[in-house]
Amino acid sequence: MNDKARDENSQPEMLEGAKSMGAGAATIASAGAAVGIGNVFSSLIHSMARNPSLAKQLFGYAILGFALTEAIASFSPMMAFLILSVFRSKKESFSLKKQAPLSHNKVETAPC
Repeated sequence: MNDKARDENSQPEMLEGAKSMGAGAATIASAGAAVGIGNVFSSLIHSMARNPSLAKQLFGYAILGFALTEAIASFSPMMAFLILSVFRSKKESFSLKKQAPLSHNKVETAPC
């Protein structure tokens, strides 16, 4: 009986730990995006050094590559926030439902 109570109490802590680990894993994509952006502009510099007459066209391609890489990078914080905010433990969601709104709480004032 004591083991069951301990297991029920440890589930919210395990869920919080799993949420933090998931959010951290989702932000690893930021490092990959940084490497990708570095590769795009490194390739631009090398290409412009080899053929300067194509500089305008190559710059357009580099900006497109930067935009696509940055779009992928924007998904990592979005997924981290989704992981942290969407998944709730049963105890946490029950306590949120149980609380009364502030408008229903009556505050008694002392007579003047």
